Amino acid sequence: MYADRINALPPYLFAAIDESKSRMLAKGVDVIDLGVGDPDQPTPSHIVESMCQAVRDPATHRYPSYTGMLEFRKAAAKWCQESRDIDIDPVNQTLTLIGSKEGVAHIPLAFINPDDVVLCPDPGYPVYKIGTQFAGGEPFTMPLLEENGFLPDLDAIPADMLARAKMMFLNYPNNPTSATADGSFFKEVVEFAKDNDLIVVHDNAYSEMVYEGYKAPSFLNVNGAMEVGIELYSLSKTYNMTGWRLGFAVGNADLIKGLGKVKSNIDSGAFDAIQMAGITALTDSQQCVSDMNRIYEKRRDALLKGLQGIGLDVKPPKATFYVWAPVPNGYDSMGFSQLLLEEAGIVATPGVGFGQHGEGYIRFALTQSVDRINEAVARMEKLRL
Repeated sequence: MYADRINALPPYLFAAIDESKSRMLAKGVDVIDLGVGDPDQPTPSHIVESMCQAVRDPATHRYPSYTGMLEFRKAAAKWCQESRDIDIDPVNQTLTLIGSKEGVAHIPLAFINPDDVVLCPDPGYPVYKIGTQFAGGEPFTMPLLEENGFLPDLDAIPADMLARAKMMFLNYPNNPTSATADGSFFKEVVEFAKDNDLIVVHDNAYSEMVYEGYKAPSFLNVNGAMEVGIELYSLSKTYNMTGWRLGFAVGNADLIKGLGKVKSNIDSGAFDAIQMAGITALTDSQQCVSDMNRIYEKRRDALLKGLQGIGLDVKPPKATFYVWAPVPNGYDSMGFSQLLLEEAGIVATPGVGFGQHGEGYIRFALTQSVDRINEAVARMEKLRL
């Protein structure tokens, strides 16, 4: 019944987790969900109010622009300049997205022909590979190993794959590992991309979720990056707007134009009222972001203390709202996540769901209160791992 491209796909990771969670809830289990990275706090009230005002304006009820409201793109470009010191042309180098996931999924359609290779991090966000497959391309895994700081070893990519490669996905701060990258790595990437005629797509969805004074750099800060790549930003995690579906792409004008061509043929753009709320988010005080980061930092510290207390060697992340933990001896990632759910009522994401090199790890999302995280830890302690 289904097309081959659908039959070839594994079950979408988070849909499968939702099914398992639902089964436990149906049994009456008090489930603590540390699985999907969906903020539990509401969207800040000033953003909600901006949306309410905008949606009452009949002018927002019509089709939006495919490329996005110019005022939103100006706000995005200004935000990039102020927060990342990147000079962006809002007209030709900025594109509104219906969430950064949409940009990830659509950009292979603009540039990848059948049998072209796309270099995808592993473990990594599943849509990098899925978007490649939908475009008829071939995903090639770049292992992210702990001994390399969860950065890809570009020199290890085989010459035959590199000869066919046309695009590379990167994501720092990283989901799921919470690893970070510095300017020297991005400089290496730019030189590598120029030498091998690669398009670089840097998914920077977690840029603002940082702790202890860390500031996540932009790939586009590196000299020459604008010639080879684009960067995707999301309002989902930064402003607790996951359900609103709003993000933007910035970077090379030709790449932005190509992604825009796909969007103009597939979707009708982001709702103008949501973009107007996005303008408020990007241009008003960023205190709400700092406040959320303090909340996540307290949750991180509580979970780290508990995981280390039961013997797991967990490193404190400097960014994202994920904790990437090795599973205990004697377990694989699926087995440990199943144990947590069935014996302790805790949802966590098995690392193998992000790719074969995620095996041996499990991801916890900091999407519950400190009290609930402490309860989760107490349940884990009773498992006597």
